Amino acid sequence: MSSIFIIRAGLNSTSRYFRKFKQEHNSRQRVEKQGATSETEGTPRHSTWPPIAMFAVATAAALSLPSSLCCSSKLNNKRGVRGGFRVLAIIGDDGSLVERKSPWMTLFDVEDPRSKVPQYKGKFLDAYQALEVARHDIQYCDWKARQDVLTIMLLHEKVVDVLNPLARELKSIGTLKKELAELQEELAQAHNQRGRSLNVSAPDQPYSAHLKNFWYPVAFSSDMKEDTMVPIECFEEPWVLFRGKDGKPGCVQNTCAHRACPLHLGSVNEGRIQCPYHGWEYSTNGKCEKMPSTRLVNVKIKALPCFEQEGMIWIWPGDDPPTAKLPSLLPPPGFQIHTEIVMELPVEHGLLLDNLLDVAHAPFTHTSTFAKGGVFPVKFLAPDTDLQGYWDPYPIDMEFRPPCMVLSNIGISKPGKIEGQTTRECSKHVHQLHVCLPSSRQKTRLLYRMSLDFAPILKHIPFMQYLWRHFAERVLNEDLGVIVGQQERMLNGANIWNLPVSYDKLGVRYRTTSTVTSCAPDFCRLGFKKIE
Repeated sequence: MSSIFIIRAGLNSTSRYFRKFKQEHNSRQRVEKQGATSETEGTPRHSTWPPIAMFAVATAAALSLPSSLCCSSKLNNKRGVRGGFRVLAIIGDDGSLVERKSPWMTLFDVEDPRSKVPQYKGKFLDAYQALEVARHDIQYCDWKARQDVLTIMLLHEKVVDVLNPLARELKSIGTLKKELAELQEELAQAHNQRGRSLNVSAPDQPYSAHLKNFWYPVAFSSDMKEDTMVPIECFEEPWVLFRGKDGKPGCVQNTCAHRACPLHLGSVNEGRIQCPYHGWEYSTNGKCEKMPSTRLVNVKIKALPCFEQEGMIWIWPGDDPPTAKLPSLLPPPGFQIHTEIVMELPVEHGLLLDNLLDVAHAPFTHTSTFAKGGVFPVKFLAPDTDLQGYWDPYPIDMEFRPPCMVLSNIGISKPGKIEGQTTRECSKHVHQLHVCLPSSRQKTRLLYRMSLDFAPILKHIPFMQYLWRHFAERVLNEDLGVIVGQQERMLNGANIWNLPVSYDKLGVRYRTTSTVTSCAPDFCRLGFKKIE
């Protein structure tokens, strides 16, 4: 298409030829008129037509030119027209375009020639009139072709606008094959290394050192009032949360330096936590600032880095320096948070994460709550393979974020109707956040947040909080009945990952990566997604 609007310097010679031809033709007409007055009336008149060879060359030259180079004299005064030529683009010596501002607008900026049809009467035309007619015909064909090209381009843009969003959602076949090969390799390794990387036989194994070097969300901001203390356990160490005099949260060791009394049994006094035994008071940095009945000495208890972000309290229990940026766990735009629940569960946190990452247990475990339907095959983000399991008809996107966060987005269908096979095809969604804090070997602190992108009025109904909590407890009780049984057998030496199968790949990846000795960037950004 670029050849339509390219002008090269060699065409200037053709322009000069037409100007010279026109001048010669006009001079012949003047000579003819002068000769006619001097001749007698009976003398035959010489023909004013140019030689036939000249006429043929002129016509061929005119027909060989692009119509954009043969504009009428009325167009010569327009911007971009030089000596009867409309300059659409200029090519330099290196082949690049020179001074090309808007090629598409220039390309289609051609005047409709239909209103300028030459009105010549008579059966015979002289050479100049014939060239004018031929030039008009070429101009019309050129204009019509440009209009057709413009129509095709506009249609192409419309088609691209429709197809581009679909193309962004797709992956190339090569990428899908590569991801599939990686998943199959991981699954093969899981089967072949059951005795080593997936040997989960007892919860008394030592914690990996790198697991402490993360930011952990441990409480919701709504539970941290000005004079409230929140006792927690993290990696078998007792801590207590409270707000200082400036309103910022702090996390200190939940043990008084004097007689090892639990500090959370006391109170908060002017931004300091007071021991209930002898009244020693500690600030959010762990320093003892008051000792009643004795002289104040330099005493300090252990304190952890503690920050508040997006409605959650975060701590850093590791020995390494904390990272500057805290992760974001907010729901996607358009969602409203409806409930936030904290529970202490009598199971090891790894078992609870295994359960949350298991997408195939719902129709068998949660039969009395939300999975009352039949079983359906599980399909993952990969081409057709034998990697499948069973799940209920609700589509779900699931993501695991180290070290202990699981985010899920569930598509909700109307009663008795399945709206779509993916969450994007559903009009309503439930977004869930599960945080499994490792309190101790057989205890997990669970933070649960639920958000909806529909029915905002439910947030303002007081008793809905109790209904949400009641439903969440029912679902968790169904899981706990299974997990507690697993934990009992783990204590007796049973390996709960003795035989992983295809739909266990999320749990397999969590268990294999949770045993690494360092947190690589890929591991920190690890995410899983699953569609129904």
